[in-house]
Amino acid sequence: MRHGKRFNHLGRTAPHRKAMLSNMASSLILHKRISTTVAKAKALRKYVEPLITKSKTDSSHSRRVVFSYLQDKESVKILFDEISEKVDDRPGGYTRIIKTGNRLGDNAEMCIMELVDYNELLLADKEPAKVKSTRRSRRGKKTTEADVSTKVIDESVVEAEVVEEEVVEEEVVEKEVISESVEEPADEVKAEESKEEPKDSSEPEVDGEEDSKKE
Repeated sequence: MRHGKRFNHLGRTAPHRKAMLSNMASSLILHKRISTTVAKAKALRKYVEPLITKSKTDSSHSRRVVFSYLQDKESVKILFDEISEKVDDRPGGYTRIIKTGNRLGDNAEMCIMELVDYNELLLADKEPAKVKSTRRSRRGKKTTEADVSTKVIDESVVEAEVVEEEVVEEEVVEKEVISESVEEPADEVKAEESKEEPKDSSEPEVDGEEDSKKE
């Protein structure tokens, strides 16, 4: 009686099924992609993904455990040296099953099974993850009349400030020009006074000489 045996036997004996899954797992690790039936792919996924998780801890014990399932030194080496580095950040779900239609002979459902991190086309097209947001922020913010009016007011205030600065600069320039024009006559008056002073000092001397001549 088969009470509790809920996995797919795939129509094979236990040793045959074990050997088949071991060979398929080795082929998937070596070639990164295989073509098989959907039933075999689902059985292989349960078989190979725990081995890939085991490869994340690189130790002699882990290598021996994985080798007992795969029975292939080359596939064990590739799994621990290359694949484990690729899937280091992935918490499970290392394989992908892509259905390709039915087989012509027996109409079996066929698929392609591949390692997720080795499909370069899908990785290139993948967009960066979107940041999760709350329900409140789903609606786009609409620009209301109040927002438009505030923007207009802000622009007018900025323009008024610029105009005021220009007016202040013009006033400063006018004051400087006026101050220069006021200083110039003062300098001219001082120069004229300085010229007239020696004339006054010379006049008395002439009067004195005239008086002496008269005497």
